[in-house]
Amino acid sequence: IMQTLKGVRHLMTSATMKQAVSEFNMPVPWGEIRGKVWGPDHGRPILCLHGWADNCGTFNTLIPLLPKEWTCVAVDMAGHGLSSHRPPGVFYSFPAYVADIRRVIGALQWKRFSIIGHSMGGNVAGIFSALYPEMVESVVLLDSYGFLPTDAKELHTVIRQGFEGMLEFEKKKDEEKEKVYTYENALMRLLAANPSLSEQSAHILLERGLSQVEGGVVFTRDFRINLKNVVRDTLPSLHHFTIITEGFEKMFSEPQQKTFTSTLLQGYKDRSGMVVNVPGDHHVHLNTPETVAQLVTDFLQKEAPSHSTVDLSSLSFLHMALELSNNHSTNWTKASSWYSLTINRSSFLLFSLILVIVSDKSNCLRRQEKKT
Repeated sequence: IMQTLKGVRHLMTSATMKQAVSEFNMPVPWGEIRGKVWGPDHGRPILCLHGWADNCGTFNTLIPLLPKEWTCVAVDMAGHGLSSHRPPGVFYSFPAYVADIRRVIGALQWKRFSIIGHSMGGNVAGIFSALYPEMVESVVLLDSYGFLPTDAKELHTVIRQGFEGMLEFEKKKDEEKEKVYTYENALMRLLAANPSLSEQSAHILLERGLSQVEGGVVFTRDFRINLKNVVRDTLPSLHHFTIITEGFEKMFSEPQQKTFTSTLLQGYKDRSGMVVNVPGDHHVHLNTPETVAQLVTDFLQKEAPSHSTVDLSSLSFLHMALELSNNHSTNWTKASSWYSLTINRSSFLLFSLILVIVSDKSNCLRRQEKKT
């Protein structure tokens, strides 16, 4: 039986597997956060964060290929999988997810750990590592840029859309019954919405993505996660985190986008990062985990260099990105000015611990834009 940690309950679910797997369950003010734990009680701590509308099952095929001595905790983020939905009237936002992860880390009593984040989970990982750099050894981001910048001209529009969307959702929820599916129809819906998923991967996600009710099954996720994110951010947020990803270039077709993303990737390289191209799609880590497992293992097993404070206001890569952006948009110029005035000079970046995996196919941008 695994040791019970303060505020956390581990329930054994698969004692016959080669690698110990248990269920993770911890209380939060609005219910509980659920998840899964692989490995021993006191192995190297790795936190795994899933993407938007997915759940911690997204790591079911990857984690068994990682070193067995690692302790990998993968959580269902609020409103996903088996974790509780946020209270009525509450928005889903990245800062709230980061606060949830801080609760999890506190319950686990981890002092330093690494993070593997896919898509939206990569955004959360990036923000967390910027806010708590002393806790984070390294970050692996799968198919995630982190926060994408929002044009200042669009801020009022998207925030209004978020407010109006919530009001419309609440109205419909009171008027409509929850839709019940057969398992086969739920599977078809998931595959239609996620063309990057193999059928086997879809079955894996549905293990925690469906709940049995009278007459069939319902999706466990909170459909409020589909609403516009009303907490917006601009250019500076892109420079707080490290990346592994499986698909950038094809999704950024506009010249301005390509210029910025190319500069971003070059900046990671210039800061001793790694950029690796692999065949695959947005869920390559789940569909064909062997494609990335060894890359992740090798990266995380490297001896981490000492973390030094980086003065963000003098970061040459950031200046280069801003200069290129200023050629395209006056709003990005305003973002640069705001950035130079408000960034705390004691901020940290983990630029020495970067691995970027780029696939030949991805719907990363579409998913992130839909979420944000």
